[in-house]
Amino acid sequence: MEEILIVDNISKHYNDFTLKDISFTLPKGYIMGYIGQNGAGKTTTLNLITGMCKSDSGTITINGETCSKNPIAYKKSIGYIGDSSYFPVTMKIKEIRTILKNFYPDFDKDKFDQRVSEWNLPVNKKIADFSRGMKVKLMFAAVFARDTKLLILDEATNGLDTVMRADILKLLQEYIADGERSVLFSTHILSDLEQIADYIFFINDGKKILYDMKDEILENFLLVKGDLNEIDQNLTKELIGIEKNQFGFEAILPTDKATLLSKNFILEKPNIDQIVIHYIRDIQSKQK
Repeated sequence: MEEILIVDNISKHYNDFTLKDISFTLPKGYIMGYIGQNGAGKTTTLNLITGMCKSDSGTITINGETCSKNPIAYKKSIGYIGDSSYFPVTMKIKEIRTILKNFYPDFDKDKFDQRVSEWNLPVNKKIADFSRGMKVKLMFAAVFARDTKLLILDEATNGLDTVMRADILKLLQEYIADGERSVLFSTHILSDLEQIADYIFFINDGKKILYDMKDEILENFLLVKGDLNEIDQNLTKELIGIEKNQFGFEAILPTDKATLLSKNFILEKPNIDQIVIHYIRDIQSKQK
């Protein structure tokens, strides 16, 4: 598979936080979920990829280009949608269209207008009067009117209702449909990633915790429930994020350690949310 994005061993140090040795690749035609708690390093990573800040070490390549060698081609390949609108709130769509046309040589006015019409965006209202959903759709209209190769979403679906989020997920699948473009999607709404993500990168405290194809991650873990008294020393070492409850406990376990389990335990397939939550519990318990 040809890679659209190659992140190779990047690090970034701040006074109170360090992103350390992050590496991953994203092939063309795929969606990656980039997940973690607040402050884990997600936005720092995305800022390095978009060129908003520079890494202390490592390299990032998009569609064969690096920002240091060819910044124009590199940034031209990127579409970005964050959790808040970047359009001036006093402007209307007509003025936004003019700015985009002047700023991006590849901007296609007809494609932009088609999306605006299709989504019934109010052309005579100022952006300040747009709903959250309208602002997100306007950002998508702007990105879809350009020849971008990598769409980066940073909590872009926050605050949207279920129907609107479903519409956005369809747009992402539409974006990658030609097999030449990809999406890097940072979000706290892991149920969205269950539906559309092909890869998952889980980061915590600036370090990689998990990185693989989503289906592989789901196959590699079991959700284990049972009586605390049934857990022996060997099993204790392998269980991740043991959570005590009124019925006993719940934890996740690598599938290849299933031979440590007796028939008294209840086994289920976990979802991504459960895997992440138990990993976070495990990390927090070790920090105490």
